Amino acid sequence: MTPAELPEGWFAAAVPLCPLVAFAGLGAVMLLHRTPSERWVARWVLGSLWLALGCAAVTAVRYVSRSWTVLEVNPGPLLAHGLASLEPSLRIDGLSVTMMLLTSTLTLLLGRFSVTYLHREPGFARFFLLLALFASGMSWVVESGSLAILFVGWEWVGLASVLLIGFFQERASPVDAGLVALGTYRFCDLGLVVAVALLHHLLGTTQWSSLFGARAALFLGPGPATVLSLCLLLAAMGKSAQLPFSPWLPRAMEGPTPSSALFYGALSVHAGPYLLLRAAPLLAQAPLARGALVVVGLLTALHATLVWRVQTDAKGALAYGVLTHLGLMFAEVGLGLHTLALVHLVAHVCLRSLQLLRAPSALRDAQARRSALRGAPAPAIARAHGHLPSRLYRLALERFALDVLLQRGGTHPLSRLGRWLDALERRWATTVEGVTPSPTLPHPAEPAPSNPSTGAA
Repeated sequence: MTPAELPEGWFAAAVPLCPLVAFAGLGAVMLLHRTPSERWVARWVLGSLWLALGCAAVTAVRYVSRSWTVLEVNPGPLLAHGLASLEPSLRIDGLSVTMMLLTSTLTLLLGRFSVTYLHREPGFARFFLLLALFASGMSWVVESGSLAILFVGWEWVGLASVLLIGFFQERASPVDAGLVALGTYRFCDLGLVVAVALLHHLLGTTQWSSLFGARAALFLGPGPATVLSLCLLLAAMGKSAQLPFSPWLPRAMEGPTPSSALFYGALSVHAGPYLLLRAAPLLAQAPLARGALVVVGLLTALHATLVWRVQTDAKGALAYGVLTHLGLMFAEVGLGLHTLALVHLVAHVCLRSLQLLRAPSALRDAQARRSALRGAPAPAIARAHGHLPSRLYRLALERFALDVLLQRGGTHPLSRLGRWLDALERRWATTVEGVTPSPTLPHPAEPAPSNPSTGAA
């Protein structure tokens, strides 16, 4: 990084660092068993988000005014061993600037909305703690100059996502939904881990710039490029809930409405298309992976558009509507329509955020629409539903049984394995400590019905 680039590097690095500092400060206060006031929490976290947005705007203005093609902010290798190195670098180009402004703006707007929406909620401080973690992680994803740094932000976003799905931990269904999302993330993120390891092995670095030059063409033939592309596709499919990993997204609506709008309508689920757009030069060397990308996207769009039309709850219908457009974005990237995919992504993020924030008012909106259209003929698409086969309609009602298949094939075996490992660990601990384990307490019996005449139980 040259001296002329240093101020721009500071502003770009401040975008993820500001919410990270807010996360660390708020987390330290909460670890001291202190309960900060809602006003202090809101000012602390929203202040950091305002600073992040300001730094993002300054970076974008300087990027446009100086007509840069790419600005690499690289302070040097953090870890190095032989030819391999880990470099905490940032990459500022048209794609990252667009996503950086979108991420900073929406996170701030949704944070301000949450101050009122979650007023007097017992988990108010916990929500904003996770919001700061998400803001930092998403900024690392969109600004990362290497796949390794993107992986760090990717995991932070996933952690915040899972914890916010299970935000209302007093009920069982949000916790179960969070576990389903966690299992899906863990499996699909293996693709990202393998891609990082392969890039280190083949090129000695995970810098994005190494995939764009002659060095990549020299060391990456069609075979390695295809394997790397398929690994990235697997990671993007999990984060964006593409088939067959779609069932976790409707379940994720168990979280608070602001987190649903921010994560599953706006930014988190669109990290998959962003990763594929960032890896577009790699995909160009892998026609097989691009074909798989188109097939997965079109199948997901077809599945989701059939299912969302028969949903009876507003957030469930919106979740499958999000999946429809995400599938189309995957297909657009696979067909090489990168500019169209980016425009589609930005427009869809803004639309779905607004729709999910208005989801609690969906019933009133539906009643107003029905009253306004009284006596008018049904739209053509509604009349077309009558010509669909009854079996297809039934499958759409059952969401094509993907949820059941996912539970039987993944969630339930993992739960049984977790319980078995927990029992094994307890048995080992009692053996080492020499303490006789206490017998498992039976479930308490239901109380006998009271006697109305005497009032005794």
